[in-house]
Amino acid sequence: MASLMIIVQLGGAVALLLFGLNLVRDGMTEAFGIRLRMALGIGTRTGAGAFLAGLAATLGLQSSTATALLAASFVDRGMIRARMAQIVLLGANVGTALTAWVVSSGAGALTPVLLVTGYALSKRSGPMLAGTGRGLMGVGLMLLSLTLLDLAAAPVRESPLLAAFLPMLDQAWPVAVLMAAGLAFACSSSLAAVLLVLSLGLPAPLTVVLVLGANLGGAVVPVVLTKGLAAPARRVAIGNLVIRAIGCIIALPFAGWIGPALQQVPLPWTGLAVEAHLAFNLALAVLIWPFAGLITRGLEHLVASDDREAEPGPLWLDDAALDTPLVALTGAAREVLAIGDTVERMLVQTRLAFQQNDPAPLAEVQELERRVDRRQQEVKTYLSRLGNQASEEERRRAITILDYVINLEHVGDIIDKGLAPEVRKKIGLGLRFSPQGFDELDRMFVMTQENLRMAQTVFMTRDRDMARRLMELKVEIRNLERQSSQRHLFRLREGLAASRETSSLHLDILRDLKRVNAHVISVAHPILDEDGLLFESRLRSR
Repeated sequence: MASLMIIVQLGGAVALLLFGLNLVRDGMTEAFGIRLRMALGIGTRTGAGAFLAGLAATLGLQSSTATALLAASFVDRGMIRARMAQIVLLGANVGTALTAWVVSSGAGALTPVLLVTGYALSKRSGPMLAGTGRGLMGVGLMLLSLTLLDLAAAPVRESPLLAAFLPMLDQAWPVAVLMAAGLAFACSSSLAAVLLVLSLGLPAPLTVVLVLGANLGGAVVPVVLTKGLAAPARRVAIGNLVIRAIGCIIALPFAGWIGPALQQVPLPWTGLAVEAHLAFNLALAVLIWPFAGLITRGLEHLVASDDREAEPGPLWLDDAALDTPLVALTGAAREVLAIGDTVERMLVQTRLAFQQNDPAPLAEVQELERRVDRRQQEVKTYLSRLGNQASEEERRRAITILDYVINLEHVGDIIDKGLAPEVRKKIGLGLRFSPQGFDELDRMFVMTQENLRMAQTVFMTRDRDMARRLMELKVEIRNLERQSSQRHLFRLREGLAASRETSSLHLDILRDLKRVNAHVISVAHPILDEDGLLFESRLRSR
């Protein structure tokens, strides 16, 4: 009975730790999600920037798995290069190790302050304050879980059964690695597994071995979660697993030396498990970084590309469903989502040409635009044939679908007839933006892509809170466009040659990206209008 109680207490402490991690991730995503994604999208042009972006994203999201999934999706969408994504994950691994170091550094006394402050902030209406509040509450619960974990593990540390079991486990290090890997995979968190090992007070060599296993198991989770994605995304997750596996194979024979050596390092004592976790990931980042490109090329042979057939036509417009309006509307909505994905692909290719100064990606844009035009016309024709038995609510939904697909078609036109020719002109004339101007435009590209993905979600879920956040981003886009225009004029006054040569081009791209955002964000209008949350005019009353 006593053993069962100990297991329940340990399980409860681990569950509280995982709940705190999820609360931090959800809160930080709500408060800074778009900024964290932009940091990954923008900060990956250099190796150092990619490493720092992965580190920052993981410290914010408190999950290297979440960062790995973001990096994989960005590679899949062509927003970052595969080599940079591997460096992002090196930074993410160091980020999760730093999280363990901070949490275990004796800050338990701050738990009440974090919980009270976080609870007060979580009741505020703004998403940034409310999200920050939930994040602080999550950190407070993580600190509390460590205290509970230490108390629950006290009988285990003094158990004669553990004393008898440890010599056997200490003589079978591969088994110990697999056990720790299984625990990290079950928790979906290497951090939770490392902190559990920390609480047990094991011998130094065995502690290092279990930490290696926890790192290996934590890398398996993104591989499982990305198995349904395209080959480029899967390569990112598999590459992270391969890199950690190589690190474990190299470090395992030296675990007996590494543990005592780390105990001699004159650093603030946070526990050997945490220090081994941090040392392993720092060493891995230093050793693997120079070979990230070689590993990426090797993965291209290991994970073959998908052979995707060209899209033949409408996928979800079933004529037999027209007599059942609900089924027909669902099919039309799915078709419109596919059109939105095509428009996003157009935007991705345009940004790729802009970044790499290469017109090749623009060749696909014109064909994608023709596809968007054809498919949106098919959706409009299909909805016009909807049966007369449709209810008033179903007719409103049909109008909402039509509005969105028309806006997507306008976005395609802006990309094909506005942005793509502007990027082509930049490349053809050999024009170079100033570093500041290039960064401002690239940031607008990334933010536009993220807004389009959010609009797709709002269109399908009709979530009011997300629709409100999307409308708030419209203000941020407007401010960003105005600030970039002003900075560009300041650079002109300072006589920068690059700004003078690209003046009209810079302002034209800004204008077109702002127009794209306006069309994309309009998906939130009917949702908020139903709840009376929109003004009819932006004019102030007298």
